[in-house]
Amino acid sequence: MLPQLRPYTDHAAALADGRHTPRALLEACLEAMEQWEPQVGAFTATDVEGARRAADAATARWKNGRTLSAIDGMTVGIKDIIDTDNMPTQMGSPLFEGHQPRFSAASAWALRDAGAVILGKTVTTEFASTEPRGTRNPWDLSRTPGGSSSGSGAAVAAGMLAGAMGTQVVGSIIRPAGYTGVYGFKPSVGGINRGGSLDLLSHSCSGPMAASLSDAWCMARAITERVGGDPGYPGLGGPLLLPEARRPATLALLRTAGWPGLHPEARAALDGALETLRGGGVRILLPEECPELAVLEAATAESRAIAMGINAWEWLWPLGAFAERDAAALSPSARERLAAARGMTRADYVALLERRRAARAALARLAGLCDALVGVTAAGAAPVGLGSTGDPVFVAPGSVLGAPVVSLPVLRCEGMPLGLQLLGFRDQDAALVSRAAWIGDCLRDGGGRAG
Repeated sequence: MLPQLRPYTDHAAALADGRHTPRALLEACLEAMEQWEPQVGAFTATDVEGARRAADAATARWKNGRTLSAIDGMTVGIKDIIDTDNMPTQMGSPLFEGHQPRFSAASAWALRDAGAVILGKTVTTEFASTEPRGTRNPWDLSRTPGGSSSGSGAAVAAGMLAGAMGTQVVGSIIRPAGYTGVYGFKPSVGGINRGGSLDLLSHSCSGPMAASLSDAWCMARAITERVGGDPGYPGLGGPLLLPEARRPATLALLRTAGWPGLHPEARAALDGALETLRGGGVRILLPEECPELAVLEAATAESRAIAMGINAWEWLWPLGAFAERDAAALSPSARERLAAARGMTRADYVALLERRRAARAALARLAGLCDALVGVTAAGAAPVGLGSTGDPVFVAPGSVLGAPVVSLPVLRCEGMPLGLQLLGFRDQDAALVSRAAWIGDCLRDGGGRAG
């Protein structure tokens, strides 16, 4: 049986007139969990009875016409790097086994304040970094779901949740969303308050993965309406409901350094999607015909290395403190990252920051030439095996650029999902999502899933 997505906000009319209820959605998610979770391993903890109480309260609010938000009653999960006051936050590390925070993180608190039904904590790689923790892809249990937001993508894909929080510092929302066939939204840097999450790096972002684009957007806006963005950032704004779909006039093709390794089926799927978009009146801008796009392509060619270098230095603390407590509890990849940080100088870090600044400036120069950039989320289908979460080369540019990114589950490769990646301009998240809504509709209507 194939995974089944469970959109929520798309059914607002049915919720309002009682044909659909938060409790019914929760029970459907629990049935899916009974079927899928023993095979997939997407959760580290659950609170079923607490979720049932929350779903019943939300059902009563819908009946009485007194909902708290568009996501009131939506069944969601929280990545296990984000603190929750009623479930452990173990961060994919034995160092935090059984760790119970006293307070919920900003995003978790805001979701609960908006009426969301928090069912459980979803698996993360160790400290939301490299080391996988065994979650499987519901589309093919021999394959990774991607990471680091492994459990969030897998749980939404399997219909165990309508939405889940993820985090991204290299590719940890957009890559697993693409691999598992769900919608992913990484906001502009600073867009969602990261307070209470061990998500401390300078271009890291919190963001949702969901069963529909509307669900992802409404989750994000419900959070920022209550707790804003990171301190010093304006935070995600725009309408509380999904922005109206708008056709982009021009999309720029972002090939990234992974382009030579693109699987032939993935290339055919992308080409088919671009041709459908052209048929819908969208111009596709290529680097060969746009010097500014060529400059951006060059500036982001080493995005993965830039991101990993910045991350290594910024992980010197707390990783050094963790190692002092119990170095043996850290994975080999974490110890390697710590060694790399100790081998760096402040000047090395400053040089990497300058390369990131230059890449962001190159993106800004494209703002008047295209509405967004388009590409794929990975070279192909999710890799077989659980020893890696896949190569982030296609999604690292969006993180380094600090730009909003959306993954649409409209492509296929080797019978598996593959995301179409849309990258926008800093603090223009609503504009990007409005274009993503139009593109998703166009490709579904025009057969863009072929390939």
